[in-house]
Amino acid sequence: MKIEHLQGLISAPFTPFDSNGKLDVSLIPAYYTFLKRNGITGAFINGSTGEGVSITLQEKKAVAQAWADCSNHDADFKVMVFLGGTCLTDCIDLAKHAYEIGLYAVSLTAPFYFKPANVDMLAQACIEVGKSVPDMPFYYYHIPVLTGVNLPMFDLIKALDGKLPNFAGVKYTHEDFMDFQSCMSYENGKFDMLWGRDENMLSALVLGAKGAVGSTFNYAAPLYYDLIAAFNANDLVKARVLQQKSIDMIRLLGKYGGISVGKAYMKVVGHNLGEFRLPVKNMSAEQFELFKKDVESLNFENFKSK
Repeated sequence: MKIEHLQGLISAPFTPFDSNGKLDVSLIPAYYTFLKRNGITGAFINGSTGEGVSITLQEKKAVAQAWADCSNHDADFKVMVFLGGTCLTDCIDLAKHAYEIGLYAVSLTAPFYFKPANVDMLAQACIEVGKSVPDMPFYYYHIPVLTGVNLPMFDLIKALDGKLPNFAGVKYTHEDFMDFQSCMSYENGKFDMLWGRDENMLSALVLGAKGAVGSTFNYAAPLYYDLIAAFNANDLVKARVLQQKSIDMIRLLGKYGGISVGKAYMKVVGHNLGEFRLPVKNMSAEQFELFKKDVESLNFENFKSK
């Protein structure tokens, strides 16, 4: 398989729920149109931002089908599906479903209850799932802050190279720049390394990253495209200012409760996607009013997605 190196901003979409907490895929077509309008080049669905570990197997398939219905005739918008990681049989089922409905790629993270003891065991898990869809790009999703599995990705790509022909690369959501650069350099850049930490994008650009997957791209894509343009123009002063603006925006997630605050940002840009499921905490109505004032203080209007 020829490995394509994806470029631009790939959104990690939120999974839409109605006011009763039920899945509402009817919101996805407008969501897709909104992302396209803001220059987003793809979607990484059912991941951390999409609460993939909190929705059922049937719900995951329904979300995947809805994105396929929107995007399958759009060659410029790649949809990849996060499969999970604790039950490999379910992961294989989801991978085959994604292939059948025509999505672009699948992605697996490390099993995070019974954790792999070493890179070889992690590679075996990847091979077991990846070989079920041999004609579909397979990405590993490295996010040790949530999985608790912090093995060097440089060692994993060496372990998979030649043993999993459809292994395409890594969605790298970690801060180990030495490991990331080693992966970028492996075999003259053979594998697609997608950066996954929005607040550190500038550092990843320095190392040669061309594609990124992020949650804040949902509602602030213009900010990041301005950052990339400044970097490409060698205007590092402006690039650092824009990265700090990203950091200031992301700090509000910590202030108001974490990952669920992303859906509050989406409300600000006109898309009510419901709340996060338990055990994630959602902000109260009173907190949302305070949050909106903090967002205004960032001059969010100047760089938000529209």
